[in-house]
Amino acid sequence: MSRGQVPYKAFMRLADFIRAHSETIVGEAARYARSLAPLAHEPEKTLRDHIPLILDAIVLDLESTQTRAQARVKSLGQDAGMAGAPDSAAQTHGRLRAKSGLQMAQLVAEYRALRAGVLRLWADKEPDEVSVVDVIRFNEAIDQAVAESVAFFSQETDQLRNVFLGVLGHDLRGPLNAILLTAELISRKTKDTPLSEVGVLIRSGRRMASLLDTLLQYNRTALGGGMTIHREPTDLGDACASEIEVLRAAQPDSDIRFDVEGDASGTFDASAVREALGNLVNNAAAYGDDGPISVRLIGHGTMVSLAVFNTGAQIPEAIVPALFEALQRGDDIRPDEHRTSLGLGLFIVQQIAQAHGGEVRCMSESNGTTFEVLLPRNVDARR
Repeated sequence: MSRGQVPYKAFMRLADFIRAHSETIVGEAARYARSLAPLAHEPEKTLRDHIPLILDAIVLDLESTQTRAQARVKSLGQDAGMAGAPDSAAQTHGRLRAKSGLQMAQLVAEYRALRAGVLRLWADKEPDEVSVVDVIRFNEAIDQAVAESVAFFSQETDQLRNVFLGVLGHDLRGPLNAILLTAELISRKTKDTPLSEVGVLIRSGRRMASLLDTLLQYNRTALGGGMTIHREPTDLGDACASEIEVLRAAQPDSDIRFDVEGDASGTFDASAVREALGNLVNNAAAYGDDGPISVRLIGHGTMVSLAVFNTGAQIPEAIVPALFEALQRGDDIRPDEHRTSLGLGLFIVQQIAQAHGGEVRCMSESNGTTFEVLLPRNVDARR
């Protein structure tokens, strides 16, 4: 070595650095977690959660070989999982943070703080030279961990929401039933001098009961129970005709037309099919224009078709699948319907059709839209 030459100092690779300073890194991450309001009073163990295991997974990832294709997949958060990751610590971290009450933005902020903390500490300890490749690989690993945590965080929050909705719907039924029974008793006692206010109260109570029934039906499906139906020999012509009369009374401003063609008998859950018909007609009234609503019940072969058509604007084909997702509402709903729509009608229709072994189709053209429910006559029916 010549005079004045600076001695060479080998820099520490990032994987070795994280392993050597893991306690410091985890401590910094825990201090940041405590700054988040939902975690402010949590014990140290909860704050640390699965961060050490996430760091272990990142170290294993940094030390593994990786192709360009694998790097791209990981940078998009689409990797099946970090190589050697113990029990997907990032996924468990996301689930537990959801249970602790964090918002998704706060979960992502945890990872942002972890990323910045590791890189800052590494740069401070190794100021002369850092590996660009290590930085890139580290960012890819963090991005993958974020994707895993967010996915499981979302699943957990959806589950918690559904449990809440189920409890809420169940607890509201008791007081609502008491209100309806009292209103109906008052109505009977004042039948000689009827009070219009009582009629409004009864109709509003029944509408609320209908909304709660729909909410509870969705809740059972969302929690994994699926749609339960009870099949028995039924003529859907009679069942649908009865429902049409109810709908005409409920929608006095709509021109609802009903036709039956062929034999519509089979083994069905008549109550569920009536609910599907009601949802489709109410949907047509909410989104269609002032034209007639046409309902056709057609029996052909081993299948029975129930189709509801309304005039109005064409639905873009690209958004049709989203119409059957829960808690979704269209943009063109009538203002008076918006207040009492949960966005569950078409979702429930699809669940009823699938529980019968059938399906729902949507055909939309410039002159209007048709929703068709296809049901097999019997459990073992085949088209």
